[in-house]
Amino acid sequence: VSTQSTWGVFVFALGKDCSVLTMVSLKLQKRLAASVLKCGERKVWLDPNEINEIHNANSRQHVRKLIKDGYVIRKPNAIHSRARVNKRLEAKSKGRHTGFGKRRGTREARFPTKVIWMRRQRVLRRLLRKYRAGGKIDKHLYHELYLKCKGNVFKNKRVLMEHIFKAKAEQIREKALQAQADARKERAKQRKDKREAKDAETKA
Repeated sequence: VSTQSTWGVFVFALGKDCSVLTMVSLKLQKRLAASVLKCGERKVWLDPNEINEIHNANSRQHVRKLIKDGYVIRKPNAIHSRARVNKRLEAKSKGRHTGFGKRRGTREARFPTKVIWMRRQRVLRRLLRKYRAGGKIDKHLYHELYLKCKGNVFKNKRVLMEHIFKAKAEQIREKALQAQADARKERAKQRKDKREAKDAETKA
């Protein structure tokens, strides 16, 4: 019969006449086994049927032989399942268990407005850099939109993209109008030069 206490492991062995109980301490063997197995003493299992063999072991080499023979074993780690945790986290990702009764901090503490602002600015500025590198907007429009992003004009990327499309269309329209105005000026200048040349010929 074996029993375990805070002081170590003690085994009560029956004498030859089966009437006398002698107490055998295996504290040393358990400590050596824990050292060899590189674990705590609570993880060491000693075969209760091989008490005498284990009791005679007084060196690490002897303990290694007992481990090889299977008389001393390292107990397996207790399983700490995360199945229930994973199931609940999956439900929370879908929005379950997040009502008013489950919230401890304030709205600002749970999701600071500064974090929201930083994320939005990084998204918008990344888009502007991408468009500038791709030649979709020039440096002047980039600077103008950068300052507007900082001024909280665009609430998300979609709004900024729509503004860019409108701004580019407006730029194209202004260029076309300018080209038409220049063409009209050129034609008027040609007509004027032609008329002045004709008047000069008439006077001559």
